[in-house]
Amino acid sequence: MSNSSSGRGKFIVGAIIAVVIAGAAIAAITSSGSDTESTASNVSEFSEITVTGDALPSFDSTSTAVDTAIGLPAPVVTGKGFTGTEITTAGNGTPTMVVFLAHWCPHCQREVPLLVQWEKEGKTPTGIDVIAVATGTDPANPNYPPSEWLAREEFPALWPVIADSKDKEAANAFGLSGYPYFVLVDAQGNVFKRMSGEIAMDELTAMINEMIGA
Repeated sequence: MSNSSSGRGKFIVGAIIAVVIAGAAIAAITSSGSDTESTASNVSEFSEITVTGDALPSFDSTSTAVDTAIGLPAPVVTGKGFTGTEITTAGNGTPTMVVFLAHWCPHCQREVPLLVQWEKEGKTPTGIDVIAVATGTDPANPNYPPSEWLAREEFPALWPVIADSKDKEAANAFGLSGYPYFVLVDAQGNVFKRMSGEIAMDELTAMINEMIGA
């Protein structure tokens, strides 16, 4: 009788230990999941945008007339990157190329690898800043989210990327009318050139060199 009671006691103790271990394992898994969600929540596909200066007129890529924005002061856009770092388009005396990209745009998807290769091969003209704006972002459209798309292409490792607002305030300030969209801003902060669509790297290089007088 004593041996039977002892056996039942050992079984109960063993069962309790098993339950405790299982509970600890579940807690660990739950904790791990929370950390993952927390890390993911630190990435935002949109940011608040501040625009300083007047918005540029809408760009008409089909017009043969001189772009009326050329020579105008470019607005300064300040926003945040995907992980919350503040980024501004203010060149502070440095010529700047601002390129607007949409994750769902096939032309952007073809242009981004070319830009990355252009930089990695050392063909980007020196003395110029390059800043991208991820805009037109829509979870219902393909290739979402832009943060993951651009990371796969290694774009943010080379140049800063501003996440535009849901209302595309940054894009609207620069007069965007199509993707990809390039705006060259000279050292004085004035618009030198605006372009839309897929641009060959040698053409882009030539226009930048013209702007900086190289």
